[in-house]
Amino acid sequence: MARGAEFLGCDVAILGGAMSWVSERNLVSAISNAGGFGVIACGAMTPALLDAEIAATRALTGKPFGVNLITMHPDLFELIEVCKRHDVSHVVLAGGLPPAGSLDAIKANGAKLICFAPALALAKKLIRSGIDGLVIEGMEAGGHIGPVSTSVLAQEMLPEIAEQLPVFVAGGIGKGQAIAGYLDMGAAGVQLGTRFVCATESIAHPNFKKAFIRASARDAVASVQIDARLPVIPVRALKNTGTEAFTVKQREVAQKLDEGQLEMAEAQLEIEHYWAGALRRAVIDGDVENGSLMAGQSVGMVKDEAPVADIIATLMAEAAAALEARPA
Repeated sequence: MARGAEFLGCDVAILGGAMSWVSERNLVSAISNAGGFGVIACGAMTPALLDAEIAATRALTGKPFGVNLITMHPDLFELIEVCKRHDVSHVVLAGGLPPAGSLDAIKANGAKLICFAPALALAKKLIRSGIDGLVIEGMEAGGHIGPVSTSVLAQEMLPEIAEQLPVFVAGGIGKGQAIAGYLDMGAAGVQLGTRFVCATESIAHPNFKKAFIRASARDAVASVQIDARLPVIPVRALKNTGTEAFTVKQREVAQKLDEGQLEMAEAQLEIEHYWAGALRRAVIDGDVENGSLMAGQSVGMVKDEAPVADIIATLMAEAAAALEARPA
């Protein structure tokens, strides 16, 4: 974990997963202040909103933190410029291959670039392009997911790429024993999102936190794509009325495509805006029946609300105990 901590500039190589409406100034600064590495979820924020969020986060911590940007954001390059103005040390790009010029724009600012890779071929391509760090996230994760489990990705990818750059494993991690296992396999660190939702410092509505605490792993289900012409990335969330509403939304967007009202890129963006709104209803307003309860399968291990520092300390103690228990 020392390699990952050095790369991130923190004490413990635990990245906070970027969760829209949740990973904002309070939680991000708390994770960084506790020795981890907080990451702001830009999501659908405008450049002005991101500018204010970074400034507010910096007012709460003197420790390093990163910003997660979505590759399909229409103002991506303006957002990169905002990060540059604030000397953000690490930018995380999510949502697919970096658009032409984005990698160079981020690296030219002196920031380290971290990308996601759900497959070995893509990981190798990103490494050749010059990225600095990689997150391999399995389908157990909450929010947007790929088709392969974390354990399979780790076995396939870590032996191939872990020596080339820092690799962080994500998806379904709820205990320190799992962290120890991935470190043993060559990971530089891990990323956790679901466990931090119920941190004391998280602004998530009490109803949202209660839903997490009550849920089991099998309650976190992946959304279903209903139209092959509309490539919708599956989203894992706790099943509720909002899950069914997304099916209706897909039909609406597909019809707009058929009628020529939307181009494909616009259709995908409309889906992303839908998720942002649905997530806000649950996280901020507390409407846990009609909003989106994005959660990973590790939600079954979230048993209570606790300060970030305690969560990280517990994870590290569990990981240390697991590593010490290994046969010589």
